Amino acid sequence: MGLEIERRFLVVGEEWRSLAGPALPLRQGYLAGSPQGFTVRMRIMAMEQAWLTLKAPAEGIARHEFEYRIPLVDAEALWGLAPDRLIKTRYELSLKGGDWVVDCFEGANAPLVLAEVELVSAEDRLEIPAWCWQEVTGASEWNNAALARAPIQQWSDQRRRDYGLA
Repeated sequence: MGLEIERRFLVVGEEWRSLAGPALPLRQGYLAGSPQGFTVRMRIMAMEQAWLTLKAPAEGIARHEFEYRIPLVDAEALWGLAPDRLIKTRYELSLKGGDWVVDCFEGANAPLVLAEVELVSAEDRLEIPAWCWQEVTGASEWNNAALARAPIQQWSDQRRRDYGLA
């Protein structure tokens, strides 16, 4: 059984770029979701690999996640069927304390930049970089499925300003 233990942060500034690996373009299509937090997602990375992912509601910073490789042609077909989509560029970071990535969102979610760190255990100690401005772990409006459904460009000007996105 897959378990994802993750913390998420709004990013400010560009200091993280000195730690970043190559850009990985991602397209994610959300095929189904429930009010309880279950989601079915397809992801295409760098036009080379694709996955179908099923996620259960979060319990604290952990959630069940099941991910399966699928043929790229199937993923492209699912992308065309997905009612909610988002596009972002991911950068893997060379940082201690977990598997860190930074996602730079495009389109209706630009200029949003989020950092995520996957941990082995919910009790893992974590040194949070200064460019991680505000933790948004557990805030449902910041998960990718919610951002695909209600991108930040649909938020009020004041709400975007509150998060430094306007």
